[in-house]
Amino acid sequence: MYALAINGSPRKGGNTELLLNEVLSSLHDAGWETELVKVGGTGIRGCLACQKCFGNKDNQCTIEGDKFNDIFSKMLKADAVILGSPTYFAAVSADLKALIERAGYVAYANNHAFSGKLGAAVVAVRRGGTTHVYDTINHMFQMSRMIIPCSTYWNMGFGLNKGEVLEDEEGIANMRHLGKCIDWLGRAVKPHIADYPK
Repeated sequence: MYALAINGSPRKGGNTELLLNEVLSSLHDAGWETELVKVGGTGIRGCLACQKCFGNKDNQCTIEGDKFNDIFSKMLKADAVILGSPTYFAAVSADLKALIERAGYVAYANNHAFSGKLGAAVVAVRRGGTTHVYDTINHMFQMSRMIIPCSTYWNMGFGLNKGEVLEDEEGIANMRHLGKCIDWLGRAVKPHIADYPK
């Protein structure tokens, strides 16, 4: 099974990346193929509402020149998609928001292509605003007919400077548990995915 984590932070080696790696490490230990890709800082643009994806139905966005179609093809392959974002002014990063807009729309245009996939949100925060970030990501999962695994708390970690999130013991434990929950749910769902309602 394959889990894809998408980092919405432009900071290399930052707290969002560290949290996502904790989840992936747990999944890797359980035998999953894992990959971390970065959308933050790549210059991805938002949806143009051209609706060409509904006409083309080729699992592609017609906007060219950014990483969207490459990342989207990985999302289609994945059994589990983990979207991670820092908290910027109590919201997701602009780059992750652009990915959410386009991925959700292109998947919808292509017969609900994300149906039955697992989707988990991971949020890094200095102090406050995580609930809106967490909700924004989960709303895309829900509208895309995805399955959201639970954990011991909201999937967030606290820290400002690089590496500080590793001092949040509860947050790190939550990420590791989230990986275990994704593994358990993924194995339960996989044999029945063809029966998932579209």
